[in-house]
Amino acid sequence: MSKLFILCLLISSVVFAQEPPKPYGVLPTKGQLAWHEMEMYCLIHYGVDTYTDKEWGFGDEDPALVNPVHFDAMQIVGAARAGGFKGVVVVAKHHDGLCIWPTKTTEHNISKSPWKNGKGDMVKEYQLACNKLGMRLGLYCSPWDRNNAQYGTSAYVQIYRAQLKELCTRYGPLFMSWHDGANGGDGYYGGAREVRKIDRTTYYGWDTTWGIVRQLQPAAAIFGDVGPDVRWVGNEEGHAEATCWATYTPEAPDEGRKPANGYVKSSKGTEGTRNGIYWMPAECDVPLRPGWFYHASQNEQVKTPYQLLDLYCQSVGRGASLDLGIAPNKDGVLDERDVASLRAFGDLLRQTFAVNLAKGAAFTASNVRGKDPGRFGPAFLTDGDRYSYWATDDAIHTPELVVDMGKSTVFNVIRLRENIKLGQRISAFTIEAFADGTWRKIGEGTSIGANRLIRLPQQVAASKVRLRITGSAVCIALSDFGLYREPAHLAGSEVSTRLSGVSKAEWKDISIDMGSVN
Repeated sequence: MSKLFILCLLISSVVFAQEPPKPYGVLPTKGQLAWHEMEMYCLIHYGVDTYTDKEWGFGDEDPALVNPVHFDAMQIVGAARAGGFKGVVVVAKHHDGLCIWPTKTTEHNISKSPWKNGKGDMVKEYQLACNKLGMRLGLYCSPWDRNNAQYGTSAYVQIYRAQLKELCTRYGPLFMSWHDGANGGDGYYGGAREVRKIDRTTYYGWDTTWGIVRQLQPAAAIFGDVGPDVRWVGNEEGHAEATCWATYTPEAPDEGRKPANGYVKSSKGTEGTRNGIYWMPAECDVPLRPGWFYHASQNEQVKTPYQLLDLYCQSVGRGASLDLGIAPNKDGVLDERDVASLRAFGDLLRQTFAVNLAKGAAFTASNVRGKDPGRFGPAFLTDGDRYSYWATDDAIHTPELVVDMGKSTVFNVIRLRENIKLGQRISAFTIEAFADGTWRKIGEGTSIGANRLIRLPQQVAASKVRLRITGSAVCIALSDFGLYREPAHLAGSEVSTRLSGVSKAEWKDISIDMGSVN
């Protein structure tokens, strides 16, 4: 064979190689991709409310209340890490206005506390703990300040921006800057003790205020009721809807005004917007206890590991994130019950996803892009890479995939992911299992995005599983397919009725005899 002929073959293979799929719709930024990959983090509430047994301080509390004799950031961050969480968001200032770092912007800060003789910096200790434990740090500085005499004036906005600048420059790289919509109302306000109302759409000048974070912490995702990077899911129950789009079109609070932080509509936030104008995925926040701050009366109300697993499946398992609130006690550490629940949840999560039962199975796809399995074949679905993928030709929007395990395999969790670098493409799918010579539907859903878990109410035994994409505006780019078996639960624990309505005591291995679940 001549060298010229070989050269022509090589050139033709390059010229006629199938191009990757074109991106669809709006796409995530680099920071949003990193946020999706984290999946879970904790929100740490500690301050004067820990000592007054309140959830929202009025602003007149004495900083001398705060004296945690055994404060241990390593214990707190370590407990989050044991639970499988990848980072912590520290509440550096809540609505009561007490800053737990020695700020120059207000006298109402940790230096007025007897803790460490006024020389302490809690945010710094959290930063050092995160560095030692390989965790990521985020910060929340409440825009509402019920202590500050200037709140409601333009002078306070400058104070708030100065606080953000301090936080963004003193504590290393941040993965998140967190902002909520609780703004304005009654407060101490330097002794005025009055109600102050502000226009949330204009008062903080969010474009400029968030611009500080963009400039000083360009890798940080910004959370707000309405973005700009991550939206509030619309409830504090820790779950998204079964359909949850990563794209979102916020609505303005009133005609003629632009969407603003603090005005999210829960009915919209839980589901998002198919083909929305922004990539603005949902964060699902929920406290480990009934309250966000520590209350001794709630010591017996810590969520169980199985309740946390339910929440994981209803948040991370629906393409959102799980932001779990944890609350150190008056001594400055997490209660042993909180620590135990987090550790057991982490163990349960690791055991569930330790082995992908579909790995090593034979994958047969009805279509592979350009007939090129080396670049776009289904073998990429079990390689652990979120961004390698099985893709179809442009004209093929509803392909099928058969996964043959070669023997009866028991599972109850199915995981799907899309390569979201190419957008959120799939809008409907069905999952079937093959047993006793028959294909039967065991699950179906709509949105997939960064992550989708189908957690069945009963364990299924099947030798083959079939995925049918039943809705997509464009060709698919699926990056993950996994089958997992949740470990046996302890007697008496139950799955939430919202998720399945079937107690764990009723679980059994079955051939297929069930309806579809989301």
